[in-house]
Amino acid sequence: MTPPPGRRTGPYSTGRHHGSPASRHGSPALRHDDRRRTFPALEPRTGREFASSWWGNAWVRALEDTALDLARLARGRTYARGGHVDAITVTPGRVTAYVHGSRARPYRTEIRLRTLSDEDWQDFLAAAADRPEHIAALLDKDVPQALATAAELLPTPGDLVPDCSCPDDGYPCKHAAALCYQTARLLDRDPFVLFLMRGMGERDILAELSHRNATRSASERTAAAPLPTVPAHEVLARGRLPALPPPFPLPGQPGRPPVYPEATGAPDPIALDLLAGEAASRAHTLLSSGADPIAGLSVWQDAVRLAAAHPGSGLTASTRALYRDLAAATGRTPTDLARAVAAWRQGGRPALDVLEEPWDPPAGPFDRARPALAAADFPHFRPRRNRLSTSALQLRFGRDGLWYGYESDTDREDWWPRGTPDKDPVGALTALLAHEGHTRADG
Repeated sequence: MTPPPGRRTGPYSTGRHHGSPASRHGSPALRHDDRRRTFPALEPRTGREFASSWWGNAWVRALEDTALDLARLARGRTYARGGHVDAITVTPGRVTAYVHGSRARPYRTEIRLRTLSDEDWQDFLAAAADRPEHIAALLDKDVPQALATAAELLPTPGDLVPDCSCPDDGYPCKHAAALCYQTARLLDRDPFVLFLMRGMGERDILAELSHRNATRSASERTAAAPLPTVPAHEVLARGRLPALPPPFPLPGQPGRPPVYPEATGAPDPIALDLLAGEAASRAHTLLSSGADPIAGLSVWQDAVRLAAAHPGSGLTASTRALYRDLAAATGRTPTDLARAVAAWRQGGRPALDVLEEPWDPPAGPFDRARPALAAADFPHFRPRRNRLSTSALQLRFGRDGLWYGYESDTDREDWWPRGTPDKDPVGALTALLAHEGHTRADG
């Protein structure tokens, strides 16, 4: 991996970078290098688990979900518990240590992972500075789950790339596995180790957050206007209550929910954060417009709406958990939910109805669709209820008078919403073909 410009990435430390006092010979004290940290060898582990924090366990899962040989993982755990891993050095994109194996000379072992881009870091810092409780959590060596997903800080399967000087070609070998397990213990103690792995040191993060927080506070002090008040003794002296003051002005955007800690037996913090944010947004819309944006939705429709409002299509760790939990709560599978989300993004509630409710349309637009398609050189669509199908493409006629495109693998009958709805079946088909890069619809 290529380290960020201007950053030291050598895997070993002389031990002097921690900023020792001036020596007896009068040499100046060395500055602390915030982008290179070395941790003494950890004491042998006696407990079964290597991590107690949720982010430390996420690191362990990323290792174990990628491993190709469970026996090597078990051997790595034994090595880690037995104190075979020497001092660990962490630099951006790299974790390095000597690991003792069966021979006298230890093996040089490292774990590499991608550093975040400048844009990723800006997203992370903005999310942290936007909520004072996030800054407080970081200072307390805690990582809110909502904050960790702002820039995909946590590794996913395939993110961790092991390398070792031993002759074992396992992925990972037992020495790299041992280093990973011991690294999880470091993350437990100090989450800023994870940030350093991703490319930014603790001092830089805290300095940037301090600057953003000061700027935000100054802006809020300038923008805040005093509210009118009436002395209570004056009101009581009049013998009658005055007219109510005007309502508070509506804020420009919904409020932000607090950080929810992770606790045994408690609801998932990400789910609580999501629901609180949704409640704030719904209340803000109701106050500003007088209309409830989700009135009339069923539990299933609201679950689809929630999932569709969070991009990632179930691919990131946070959206996978969201899809899993929403599907389980509604008695559906994650695949059912993902298909419904595709429909919702295609056209909202009417598109979801088209996905789930076949119906028999009256004569008229539906009956004219096949001749229109044939005239456009697409003659092979077969009708069935409100659907026109080939072996791989399908158009569905909605109760709203729009045509919705669908696609499936040939002869699979596994239809997924695609393209943009259109009043014209030829237009809907053209959008579907352009979306998927097809050239013909008569498969």
